[in-house]
Amino acid sequence: MTTSASPQDLETARLLLNRLGVDPAELLTASAPEDGPSRQRPMPTIREWIPVVAALLSPSTAASYGSYWAKAEAVWGDRPMDTITATEIKAQSEIARATAVVRRNSRGGRNAAENFIAAVRCLYKHLENDGRLDQHRNPARRVTKPRRNASTRRALPHAQLSELNDVVASTGDDPELDALLCRLHEETACRRGGALALRPRDLDRRQCTVLLREKGETERWQPVSPTLMRHLIAHGEERGNGDREEQLLRYANGNPITKRRYDYIFRRVQAELDWARALQVSAHWLRHTTLTWVERNFGIGVARAYAGHADTGSDLTTTSYVKADITEVAAALAALTGEPHPLAA
Repeated sequence: MTTSASPQDLETARLLLNRLGVDPAELLTASAPEDGPSRQRPMPTIREWIPVVAALLSPSTAASYGSYWAKAEAVWGDRPMDTITATEIKAQSEIARATAVVRRNSRGGRNAAENFIAAVRCLYKHLENDGRLDQHRNPARRVTKPRRNASTRRALPHAQLSELNDVVASTGDDPELDALLCRLHEETACRRGGALALRPRDLDRRQCTVLLREKGETERWQPVSPTLMRHLIAHGEERGNGDREEQLLRYANGNPITKRRYDYIFRRVQAELDWARALQVSAHWLRHTTLTWVERNFGIGVARAYAGHADTGSDLTTTSYVKADITEVAAALAALTGEPHPLAA
């Protein structure tokens, strides 16, 4: 708590400054030495700061934030970042919600609003880390994200999973590739990024494991059945160019597949199966299906290891006591596929 100086104190200060030969105006304009630790760096604009932060992130993260950063730049491009208010950020998130592309699985633009706020928070977080903005002056911290709705995904019953696999393996321009891709997801519960990042060198034939590199720059060796391993190796030998560092999964012409292959697969599935169209089934449903089966039969500890979930979050204290290793994951896979696995306990 501060108090105003008395007239006597002010007069004493003036006399002291006069004795020292200092003009009071010099105190207001004085600055720290250019190389001094207290020198304040200029506040960047949104347009200046976006490429700086983008260079620090993984390409996939920068790409996912890119469209939302473009919206922020269009509105605030030349403004210093400490002049943008929490109210303005919230207002722009609502505009992102209202103008979101409407798809069959849209939820009223809620995800667009959430992603806009996350993208702006990312920019301000690095501004804090750089010492250019105090966290108490960070407007993005004061903007609340929309509450997420519960996921509509669930495990598919055996009959529906069989129907899905029948469609995948009997339709399309490359059913062999598509069946292999779905089998990979059903056995490993990997994410799309993990499948697309597989290389021939990531296949361990002797131990029947594949190296999955997924979001958050995580890596883990995941058991697969001997049957799937043989097909993955044969696929690489038939369609690859011999480079063990290149992408494993490829079209018949040798070009590597992209995430668009998933769109093609599940458009076919939804066209053939009414229930799949109604539920908007995608590759992530296969992950839900496998992990639900593992959790029901082998417990939450094995399911977490099977999923490759990080040991973080509110349940860390409990799960640290029930952590499973790769032999338990292999045992669950063996039960799932009905094939012995060399690592299964």
